[in-house]
Amino acid sequence: MAVGKDTHVSKNQPDPDAETAAARRLAEALEPSAIDALLADAKAAGTPIDGVDGLLNQMTKAVLERALQTEMTHHLGYERDDPAGHGSGNSRNGSSAKTVSTTNGPVTISVPRDRNGEFEPRIVPKRARRVGQIDELVLSCYARGMSTRDIEAHLFEVYGVQASREMISNITDVVTDEIEIWRNRPVDEVYPIVYIDGIRIKVRDKGAVTIKVAHLVIGVDVDGRKHALGCWIAEAEGAKFWHSVLTQLRNRGLRDILIACCDGLTGLPDAITSVFPDTVVQTCVVHVIRSAMRFVSYQDRKKITKSMRTIYTAPTVEAAELALKELDTDWGRQYPGVIDVWRRAWSEFIPFLDYPAELRRVVYTTNAIESINFQLRKITKTRGHFPSDEAAMKLLYLGLRNISSKRGGESGTGTHGWKTALNTLVVLFPGRLPL
Repeated sequence: MAVGKDTHVSKNQPDPDAETAAARRLAEALEPSAIDALLADAKAAGTPIDGVDGLLNQMTKAVLERALQTEMTHHLGYERDDPAGHGSGNSRNGSSAKTVSTTNGPVTISVPRDRNGEFEPRIVPKRARRVGQIDELVLSCYARGMSTRDIEAHLFEVYGVQASREMISNITDVVTDEIEIWRNRPVDEVYPIVYIDGIRIKVRDKGAVTIKVAHLVIGVDVDGRKHALGCWIAEAEGAKFWHSVLTQLRNRGLRDILIACCDGLTGLPDAITSVFPDTVVQTCVVHVIRSAMRFVSYQDRKKITKSMRTIYTAPTVEAAELALKELDTDWGRQYPGVIDVWRRAWSEFIPFLDYPAELRRVVYTTNAIESINFQLRKITKTRGHFPSDEAAMKLLYLGLRNISSKRGGESGTGTHGWKTALNTLVVLFPGRLPL
């Protein structure tokens, strides 16, 4: 699954490949004997390897200061004490002390100055108080559900970095623009399958904590790769809400959906057929089974599960109707709720029966999206409630981004048995796939 994160490196940001190459050259420049000598000296002096006063911290200070001096030389155009600097109109003007946070702990460095005040260092920019991976560390902790209070304590205990909650909030706010880009990015013209589901979250709205639903839309492209097309937070769902969501997707370039898999979302089937009239709306079979099982006593669960299996594995609609009648005859009097669940879902369930087994395995459940929602629930349940929709969206987006990085990054994750399913889709929906 991919969230479509923009990985472009701006000209104001260091190139990751260049940083990796520089780090490799630095490591190669240190002979094993030099490293052994450093370690021996540190041990003799009682200096720890890591930590605020450790050897790594001292090396970080030395590397940063050397890099700053190199930047100053490049800025002025001549080395320190070089006669070429005479009459150049600018020169070095001492240095100022500055403490920055790094993953090795706080480091106090000397930042060189020039007389004209034109020097703009890049490795430690003016007014910057954090270098290295501190920002990424904060975002990573936040994306895993840690509160700002927990992150503050973690940074201090592990890295010796004193980070206020305001600073942590400001770091996480940098994804706000990224979220807007993600929300409005172009999508593919055709998705053979789209899954739609949601998770409940608590959000403070107008002074009161209310239950809202974060609806996630996952599209499977023609290569079988899953992509998060968007996330929408709403207090109440209905045809108007879903029409707005689907219209947004259409405005972003989506022209056709072959099969939309969803479950009992109010107004969604009508909205889908309104915006995408040729789309087949398929209810999640697993959701139907779960909803029905809520009415069944524990001792009868295995028997009824076996009876319901004959419905969704039936070769034809007629065979499924006979299986439902048999279920009603055997259990309808004792568990009328089970029969009611199936009858209410029937019109959105039966398209499933027209598909061969290869395609049924792909569309019979929204578990592809539920596994994502399960991980999102883990990071949202620790919050109690969110102060606003924006705060909830920030965490959900970072959570999706974190899940995406584990599951295949930009390319998304594949779909098991997709080639066989794709061949079936070509036959069932002729001329609608961009192949």
